[in-house]
Amino acid sequence: MLASAPQRDEIVAHLKAAQTSGRDAIAAAFRAEPFASRPTTRAYTYLTDCLVRAALRTAQTLMHPNPTPTSSERLAVLAVGGYGRGEMAPFSDVDLLFLTPYKITPWAESVIETTLYILWDLKLKVGHSSRTVRDCLRLGTEDFTIRTAMLEHRFIFGHADLAAELDTKLRTELFQGTEREFIEAKLAERDSRHVRQGQRYVVEPNVKEGKGGLRDLQSLFWIGKYIHKVQDAAELVPLGLFTDDEFASFVAAEDFLWATRCHMHLISGRPTEQLTFDMQAAVAEDMGYQDQAGRRAVEQFMQDYFLHATEVGDLTRIFLTKLEADHLKAEPILERLFKRKPRVKRGYEVINNRLAIADETAFLDEKLNLLCIFEEALRTGMLIHPDAMRTIKSNLHLIDDDMRNTPEAQRLFLDLLLKHGNPERALRRMNELGVLAAFIPEFEPIVAMMQFNMYHSYTVDEHIIQCIAQLAMIEKGELIEDLPVASSILKEGVNRRVLYVALLLHDIGKGRPEDHSILGAQIVRKVAPRLGLKQDEVDTAEWLVRYHLLMSDMAQKRDIADPRTVRDFAKAVQTVKRLDLLCVLTVCDIRGVGPNVWNNWKAVLIRALYRQTRRALEDGMEALNRDNRGTEAKKALRAELADWPRKDLQTETGRHYDPYWQGLHITAHIVFANLLRDIGENEIAMDLHPDDDRDATRACFVMPDHPGIFARLTGALALVGANVVDARSYTTSDGFVTDAFWIQDADGNPYDAARLPRLRKMIERTLAGEVVTRDAIKDRDKVKKREKAFKVPTHITFDNEGSDIYTIIEVDTRDRPGLLHDLTRTLAASNVYIANAVIATYGEQVVDTFYVKDMFGLKYYSENKQRALEKKLRAAIVEGVERAAG
Repeated sequence: MLASAPQRDEIVAHLKAAQTSGRDAIAAAFRAEPFASRPTTRAYTYLTDCLVRAALRTAQTLMHPNPTPTSSERLAVLAVGGYGRGEMAPFSDVDLLFLTPYKITPWAESVIETTLYILWDLKLKVGHSSRTVRDCLRLGTEDFTIRTAMLEHRFIFGHADLAAELDTKLRTELFQGTEREFIEAKLAERDSRHVRQGQRYVVEPNVKEGKGGLRDLQSLFWIGKYIHKVQDAAELVPLGLFTDDEFASFVAAEDFLWATRCHMHLISGRPTEQLTFDMQAAVAEDMGYQDQAGRRAVEQFMQDYFLHATEVGDLTRIFLTKLEADHLKAEPILERLFKRKPRVKRGYEVINNRLAIADETAFLDEKLNLLCIFEEALRTGMLIHPDAMRTIKSNLHLIDDDMRNTPEAQRLFLDLLLKHGNPERALRRMNELGVLAAFIPEFEPIVAMMQFNMYHSYTVDEHIIQCIAQLAMIEKGELIEDLPVASSILKEGVNRRVLYVALLLHDIGKGRPEDHSILGAQIVRKVAPRLGLKQDEVDTAEWLVRYHLLMSDMAQKRDIADPRTVRDFAKAVQTVKRLDLLCVLTVCDIRGVGPNVWNNWKAVLIRALYRQTRRALEDGMEALNRDNRGTEAKKALRAELADWPRKDLQTETGRHYDPYWQGLHITAHIVFANLLRDIGENEIAMDLHPDDDRDATRACFVMPDHPGIFARLTGALALVGANVVDARSYTTSDGFVTDAFWIQDADGNPYDAARLPRLRKMIERTLAGEVVTRDAIKDRDKVKKREKAFKVPTHITFDNEGSDIYTIIEVDTRDRPGLLHDLTRTLAASNVYIANAVIATYGEQVVDTFYVKDMFGLKYYSENKQRALEKKLRAAIVEGVERAAG
């Protein structure tokens, strides 16, 4: 009997109710046991099977009954892909293969169509194909994606004999004898996937497609199943493709990654694969992680994630390289005859152009061989054979205190850093195999440690390796154009042992409640002698780690045009030798943070601080004298404006106070001189000019001095979307204010010349009062969804020692577009005179530093005044955050 439309609707409603209750039950059970991914993925598969079968029965028996089907009207329905494998996240695709013996019949077409409409009514994302057995073989031959999907087919409903026929023919006519080409295709697919997603372990990984993700694990199983006909990954152990320990790692990684993916789907209510920052915090909470010992729950979760991802990377490399050796095409015979094999030291051999261990027993008899093999790999330029990697990984217990403290081990380790010109390669492989943490146990806590912020692109261990890579490149003369100062320092010569060891250990104290610089310095005092450094070298390395942020902080958070800044820094550094080492370490540290962190702005600041400090250390502190610098600046301006009448020059050089002459470059002095010369009464003069040397646009403003001018300017710049990276404000003796801002666009670049006229017009409108900043900024002052998970505590400090003239107020808080305007408006309302502002941004965190005086031209010494001002600044920040949350 043919079912009516109301009956069909009734059936769909019934299925929807069953689907909802089933999904709710699975989600509740999973939330109660948030790591139980295996039962969860199987439960979702079982629920989907029930819905698919019910839809098929409805279509076949109620909607399109066919009691006497012909041989051509047989129909088998198979699950393929991840659904066929029986692994489903909450919102995974449902991939179905409708299999018919011959060309599809009208009856089969009706059944398939009705089934799909029912499944679509259930809001399932169905991927489907209707094929004959012959179609499957033909398409599988042409397309490896289709072949892989059919590799994991599973019979669900219909004619079992037809499904069995497909299974047999796939094995005998498609898979058999094509193992080599399948492996090659999967290797190529993996490589292109890693190129798309990134070769390194990135801080917002794709759980499915990224390096060390589920797709890598699945590739292992696909290849194992294709070659060895296994149905379960456990069957790969007796075949020798995995050891018991490796298989345990495989299962643990698979369980963890699937648990992560399932939580992501449930949190977002859709098929989400990118583990974004906001998602990381939510998943960590759902999986039961908690803040402890100076580390946030999300950081602990992500460290576990990266440890599993790294393990997947190791397993993939060992497994695929072994298969590559067994199954891939051999080199052509002529190449084998005439290609010279690299000569290797005794105890090693070359297998498939990889460095292998000739005799495992003899190799393990000498513990030092666990380091020697990395040196031999660097010397020959060869990759280490997977069997050798396996041997190393399973014998890390041999790296004990006796081995660590032998002079030969110390020599070997330092040689890996200093001798072969490619320390990054050795360190990365040692880190992945666990040798680095075994040889330096203090390194283990930072392996795969993620820092939950937008500033760092890498885990702590990867950041350190990136820093070492930068240092090696500078040494080889590859970055002379980008880094002239650091390159010349290394060319002149420094203690390389100290520099490499300090750089290797500079962040080793991270992840604890204590200041990581102080803790790191204490660790260096223990570790550096073990690495073979002499006592004076240990002292220098310890100092470098203790103060490895000093130069960066001074350059980015202080006014380096103020002689006091340079004087204080020079006193801290004390010697040119230390200055050289700290400068190179600072450059490598910043460049190792992420691909786009180092820029011309930072380069100019670091170079200027280095050169001024070196001059002070070599010629004496008198070289920093304020009067000398003012006299030199005026002399330079007179030379540049030689065609000006003498009277005009005297007016210009006499109207500015000392800080103006020391705080700006001659190019800005010229701009302000011209703006002031032609300015009319109550006029606002402006000059916008790209400052390519600093990766910023310099915006110079001249206008009659009024209270709150600086705040109005920051508001105008915020409204046009400009990020202020530095600002200077000076008054003249004849009643004008000369303000200079260095601004960047949203991407951290100078404004294109074509955009400057519009920028100028918007600033003019805002300064003229046509636009009310506080109202207009609301739309711009929003925090992006993926960035909302970041919590940055606010710290406000007052420093009366860092400048001879000003109080330095440092505000360290969460960045947002309207923050600088909120702070400067609050200071202006409190009658605080802002001389200049230095802005340092670290991802979502910003440090705004203001050099200020009170209305009488005095510093803020009174603690009561400081507390009152801090209270107002905090209130402005909270109010701004609430406005941004909107």
